[in-house]
Amino acid sequence: MFGFYESYFKFFGLSITYYGFIIALAMGFGVYVACKNAKFRDLKSDDILVLACYVLPLSIIGARLYFVIFSGEPYSFVQILRIWDGGMAILGGVIGGALGAIIYCLIHKKNLLDVGDIAAPSLILGQAIGRIGCYFAGCCYGMEVTDTSLQWFPLSTYVHGAWHLSTFFYESLWNLIGFIILLILLRKNRVKNRGEILALYFLIYGCGRAWIEGIRGDSLYIGSIRVSQLLSILLAIGAIIMIVTLKILERKGKIKGLYILQTNYKNNLLNEIKNDKEKRAIRKENKKSKKNNNEIKSKIDKHNNKNSE
Repeated sequence: MFGFYESYFKFFGLSITYYGFIIALAMGFGVYVACKNAKFRDLKSDDILVLACYVLPLSIIGARLYFVIFSGEPYSFVQILRIWDGGMAILGGVIGGALGAIIYCLIHKKNLLDVGDIAAPSLILGQAIGRIGCYFAGCCYGMEVTDTSLQWFPLSTYVHGAWHLSTFFYESLWNLIGFIILLILLRKNRVKNRGEILALYFLIYGCGRAWIEGIRGDSLYIGSIRVSQLLSILLAIGAIIMIVTLKILERKGKIKGLYILQTNYKNNLLNEIKNDKEKRAIRKENKKSKKNNNEIKSKIDKHNNKNSE
């Protein structure tokens, strides 16, 4: 049997669940990658750190509220606050995080599409890592597998006394592939318009989640409709509309695309190189000057010693 859930470890007497620890790692890696990618949209690492102060808390709140609203269970106010008891939904986290990004852009006067392009690879990476935590928590599993020839990991996982499809693993792998694609497109400047990386994230994640949600065994429902599957389909459709709209506007000359942004990035890079050369030249000159001063001082000392004799 292959199954391992509801596990935790002790840290200075404090019980920490593997699920919570992995989610924290996912957030940390996401922020780190965003800081590294910030320069590709003329942003700074400090901008990303401030952005994280808006996005992370609201994403946690969104993930919790999404689960509470669509779980169909009655929750008291105190129970809603007990996030350590479990019950978080990634799509709710995306919605909450998006709200945080909008608030950040409004307050700090940043372009939402630029911020979205930087956040997208980090978001899908965080989702890829976070889904691994579902394995330890024994959640987000698929339909039951009764065929013994299919009862092996990673195809299926032993959860709650039965074998189920490892949908958490499928989604983690899908998101990891999506992260690699988005990272390459962003860093190699393979898109013409700001906002396209964000739209591609919506498309990749939406398509993958819509399919995987269809074989989930613990979905959240409204009547007979799987909530996350419906939202994922709408997300993918919205992404296609967004990409087509950006292409049309770019062809009509309504938007200037990323040309100016990429030019600024290249100019900044050239200035950094120029500054580095100037710094090296100054250090070389100072070193040479120091050497000359030492030689002069040595000659003066010799002259003084000779006179004293």
